[in-house]
Formats: sequence, structure tokens, C-alpha cells
Amino acid sequence: MTITGPRTSTRLLLVVVCVVVLATATTLANRVLPGWAYPVCGAVTAAVLLALAFGAGYTPADLGVSRATLGRAAVTGLVGAAFFLVVFGIAAVVPALRTVYDDGRVGDPDLLQLLWLTLGRITFGTVIVEEIAFRGVLPALLGARDDRWRWGPILGASAFFGLWHFLPALAVGRNAAVHAALGGIPTQLLQVLAMVAAAAAGVFLYAWRHFGRGVLASVLVHFTTNVGGLVIAVAVRA
Repeated sequence: MTITGPRTSTRLLLVVVCVVVLATATTLANRVLPGWAYPVCGAVTAAVLLALAFGAGYTPADLGVSRATLGRAAVTGLVGAAFFLVVFGIAAVVPALRTVYDDGRVGDPDLLQLLWLTLGRITFGTVIVEEIAFRGVLPALLGARDDRWRWGPILGASAFFGLWHFLPALAVGRNAAVHAALGGIPTQLLQVLAMVAAAAAGVFLYAWRHFGRGVLASVLVHFTTNVGGLVIAVAVRA
């Protein structure tokens, strides 16, 4: 498979533009806009990134959104989702592992709030925008391709994914398991470690997108880990 698209200088300019769009989006979503606008900001950001890439000549296949590979991506993603549901279930019933779900960021949402968090905030404000950006558009701009694994573009996009978590990483210490293991570490270092962990997760999620030949695979895995973890955390705290 040959990646289409503009020449190197134009691709680098597009990377810069996309990074600026993402930096603006995360600042607006986490510091400026009201809570209800969080998923709207995510959906708009994803649409802008796709428009930039399509406008530059990239194809749906390049960006992992081709209808031709939806079936493979769906099966791959569902396999990953099932695996993590089993892992989460085991962790939820093993007392020594339950502290993983003792997260001060969760609060005590009622059913309607939980539906809003899972189907609105997480789906569009987190999963969709992050998968389109960091497993779709940025890897393609950096030279990733489906016919073989290329570490450079994957690590580059994953590094941006880690930086994307700069503001969310400020609250990571509110997780009981993290606090118990790393509570003595200065906040700034803890934030850096959280971003490094996010970058590593970016590589892991890209692997699902790569083997599934589409971002739908990584969307399903990402959705399951985020929503599954939230639902179990709420259930454990109830």
C-alpha cells in the first residue's frame, strides 16, 4: 500500500497545524468551555483534523477510516474489548486489586450522569477525537502505513498523545492505587510519568488500529477501557 498525500515540507506544516488545533482544543475543553461543551469540542476537533487531512490529499485508507476495512477493524476491536472486560472483571472481584478503581475523579454520578459521561463526554470528548487524531491523522502525516509497522511515525504520534495529556495528568494522583504506589513523588514528576504512560498507551492503541486496519479497532478498545473502568469504579464506590 502506498501512502498518498503531499510532499514532506507540506506534511510537516500540516503536523504543526494539527498540533496547534489539538493544543487549542485541549485548553478550551479543560480550562475554558463549560462541561456540556466537552464532547462538542472533541467532535468538532476530530472533524477539523479529518478535513485538513482530506484536503491535503490523504485517503480514508491512509487515515484508518476506510469502509473497506470496517469489518476487520470491528472484529479486531471487539476481541480487544472482550479481553479488557475480562481483565476488569477479575480486578473488580479481587480485593487486592480493587484499589485500582478507587478514583477520586469519579465522584458519585447517578444513572443519567453516568450515561452522559459514557455516551457523551467519553465517547466524543475523549475516544473519538483521540483516535482520529493520534491513531488516524497524525500517524499518516508522519508517514505511518498499514502494510508494515513503522516505529518512527508511531512513536511520534504517541509522543504527541502523551503531551495531549498534560492537563489531565494534573489529577492522576487522585487515584488511590497511584497515590499508594507513587504518593511520595513530586507532583511535577508524577505528571511527567503520567504523560509517559499515556504515550506508551498510544503505541498499544495504535497496534490495535494497525492490525485491524482501521481506527474503529482502537476506538472499541479505548472506549471499553475508559467506560468499563468508569462503570466499575462507580459500582465499587456504591
